Amino acid sequence: MDETVRRDPGAHRVLTGDRPTGPLHLGHYFGSLRNRVRLQRLGVEMFLVIPDYQVITDRDVADRLAEHTENLVLDYLATGIDADRATIFTHSAVPALNQLLLPFLSLVSVAELHRNPTVKDEIAHSSQSAVNGLMLTYPVHQAADILFCKADLVPVGKDQLPHLEVSRTVARRFNERYPHPDGRTVFPRPRALLDAAPLLLGTDGGKMSKSRGNSIPLGADEDTTARLLKGAKTDTDRRITYDPATRPEVSNLVLLAALCQDRTPEEVAEEIGDGGAAALKRTVTEAVNEHLRPIRARRADFAADRGHLRDVLRAGNERANTIADATLAEVREVMGSL
Repeated sequence: MDETVRRDPGAHRVLTGDRPTGPLHLGHYFGSLRNRVRLQRLGVEMFLVIPDYQVITDRDVADRLAEHTENLVLDYLATGIDADRATIFTHSAVPALNQLLLPFLSLVSVAELHRNPTVKDEIAHSSQSAVNGLMLTYPVHQAADILFCKADLVPVGKDQLPHLEVSRTVARRFNERYPHPDGRTVFPRPRALLDAAPLLLGTDGGKMSKSRGNSIPLGADEDTTARLLKGAKTDTDRRITYDPATRPEVSNLVLLAALCQDRTPEEVAEEIGDGGAAALKRTVTEAVNEHLRPIRARRADFAADRGHLRDVLRAGNERANTIADATLAEVREVMGSL
């Protein structure tokens, strides 16, 4: 955890979120969700955006959007996010946020958008036959997400750092081009809050991803989790060791068990020893199901009242609109707009 956050958590505002394109999985949980809960419990103000407009960056239609959006709220609450203290909202419900995109786009060159390595990776995995304009500009959409509420911290993985740099660039250039009459800056330059959690691989040995069909969903039941982990890729060496460089798939499973059991990967590997892949998968399955059991129980409770999920989103959208309207009014003022 960042030391400046520990010293004064109430002085910080975090913006983070997830696209509503499918169920959240263990990679999301250990990579970000668990850390969001820790930050909120420390006293950091939390904004969680569900960027529904960004769904169509890499696909032609927003399939089952309402369902996926509600399920995101469900996963947030199940993993421990307190809706009374967090602002959970959707892109499409906050018009003033999206209006910030136009002046922000004027601050970024076409060449800079084309050079973004994360955009290049997303394009490579896009299901579209041609790249649309939204794909190139969505780092600027993310800048609007972050800056509308003047968030100063953004939890990201290393692969998302180029996107955050776009937000920092937009904030700096806006402040330089449109100085505030009273001398203060309009936007903070948000900084990355890198989580120490390592990247989890999917069951096929690639990056765990909703779109690649290689993940363990948080909402999966115990039998489904066991089936998915049984099919996870390993290797032919019977001795189980933790060596991510030379044995990435085996080490990934060892790490997953260690995260669930709050142990070191080396301890887990030593305990399994010569048990081979079968023993490793049994250990991981038991660890994952045990760790997720209370989360799944809370998820089932929240799922029984879909009206509550919609109420959470309605309240978050109202608060986000109030903040976005104020920010847009300030932007218009310093730009000399009517």
